Amino acid sequence: MSLYLHDTATRSTREFRPRHAGVASLYLCGATVQGMPHVGHVRSGLEFDVLRRWLTRSGYDVRLVRNVTDIDDKILAKAAEAGRPWWEWAATHERAFESAYDQLGCLPPSATPRATGHITQMIELVERLVEAGHAYASGGDVYFSVPSYSEFYGRLSGQRPEEMQPAEDSGDSGKRDPRDFTLWKAAKPGEPSWPSPWGPGRPGWHLECSAMSTHYLGSEFDVHGGGLDLVFPHHENELAQSNAAGDGFAAYWMHNAWVTASGEKMSKSLGNTLTISALLQRVRPVELRYYLVVPHYRSTVEFSDEGLDEAVATFGRMESFLHRVVQRTGSVSPGGMHPEFVAAMDDDLGTPQAIAVVHNVIREGNAALDSGDEEGARAAAASVRSMLDILGLDPLAPHWTREHDGSDAARNALSELVEGLLKQRSEARARRDFATADEVRDRLQACGIAVEDTPDGPMWTLKDG
Repeated sequence: MSLYLHDTATRSTREFRPRHAGVASLYLCGATVQGMPHVGHVRSGLEFDVLRRWLTRSGYDVRLVRNVTDIDDKILAKAAEAGRPWWEWAATHERAFESAYDQLGCLPPSATPRATGHITQMIELVERLVEAGHAYASGGDVYFSVPSYSEFYGRLSGQRPEEMQPAEDSGDSGKRDPRDFTLWKAAKPGEPSWPSPWGPGRPGWHLECSAMSTHYLGSEFDVHGGGLDLVFPHHENELAQSNAAGDGFAAYWMHNAWVTASGEKMSKSLGNTLTISALLQRVRPVELRYYLVVPHYRSTVEFSDEGLDEAVATFGRMESFLHRVVQRTGSVSPGGMHPEFVAAMDDDLGTPQAIAVVHNVIREGNAALDSGDEEGARAAAASVRSMLDILGLDPLAPHWTREHDGSDAARNALSELVEGLLKQRSEARARRDFATADEVRDRLQACGIAVEDTPDGPMWTLKDG
């Protein structure tokens, strides 16, 4: 079966056919580094990580570019409000985003370009648009002329230009049409600027992504993606200015739905954000990843403590199965994937159906283990590892098993201490001294160590790693 992806531009699920055989080129709109990352910010990075893993497993050479917007009105405003240099503010929060992506198991992109490092390419794109008659200068600003491209403008978002309202800068007197959007902003006192043919200034947000994506992936590439909130005006404007300049641009547009809180899109302006750093004080990174990637990428995730707790418990059962198999039969390497899992992933990354297959295989593996069929259990565990790896959720993968401090000695010491306490607990239970057994369990839980009694004996996992 071939891979099918939902294309926002055509409003249909289409077979994925890359422009170049064997190569998949992906551009993801990354962070505008104005503040600390929350779960709404990182969802697109997680979803594209799953897509990247699936394409790689399907035999493609994947080239993933995820940009960093490090110059923007919001960054300048936040930095000024905090009394800090804009570049230091941006760099601080860029590091926070990169740390969040890494903690949540995202593979590193092929490139992570910063907007400030590609001003030359942006100026060149504006010059092409001016020469083509699709942009004009006015008082040091440069605007894209929506009327000059009205025949095609709005096709991504499904809107008609004549029905549109101004999306930005509605007070700019230099515009010929209120729907025109800014490509280049004239310098203002106290703001950073770069020299250009139209005077000192800085790029507009939409211009940045068009220039960076085509610089790294070419004038035509396969997939452009981001959050649903970017369809208009950001991606609409990217598509218009790129096509107007003569670039074929993206063949597929993919958008993930929001993470919401109380029915509203999670955003700083609403005050309903949940930062990654705060959440990782409550759950392990792999558990938060499970919570965010198992729903379909085009489905809204309504964040709740109950939902997160359920995800933690569910992932724990999956993890427990693999540990049981390893404890009884030895290490297990990833193996083949269940055909139904493959079919689910090929159907527009159907993660809910795919994870259901994983749970079915785990049930079969547990039954095999309980009946003494070690080979059957090992085969199930190998398949589970392989399928979970596609979702970035294999509990036995090095990313999740290594200690954050990198100390094997610390891990070994912890293991010796815990195993000693579990031995005391087992001896107490054998004496029917349940009070002492419960006390040992409670001590371990207070230290962030969960104990599960299985047919193979007690098993422990570190919950706050």
